[in-house]
Amino acid sequence: MKRIDLNVYNPSMGTLIDVSDEMTYKEKMVPGSINIPYEKLLLHYKEFLNKNSKYYIICTKGIHSRKVVSILEFYGYDVTQVLRNTEK
Repeated sequence: MKRIDLNVYNPSMGTLIDVSDEMTYKEKMVPGSINIPYEKLLLHYKEFLNKNSKYYIICTKGIHSRKVVSILEFYGYDVTQVLRNTEK
């Protein structure tokens, strides 16, 4: 599983998706990220993602982002988990 620190992420690298629930996203939003809650993304990933694009997945504690990256990698998507400083 690929991982990078949030401080290394640059929007030119690919789309940053926050898989937190909507309330948490509003409270702790990373500028430039889009919010697709964990369950919604896993149930409808084909509607949201393109296998020719790169995605960077983040959440508040790293638990859901790790699961999402693991599952989407299995399905053939180019995904990287983004870790906040508190997750190290």
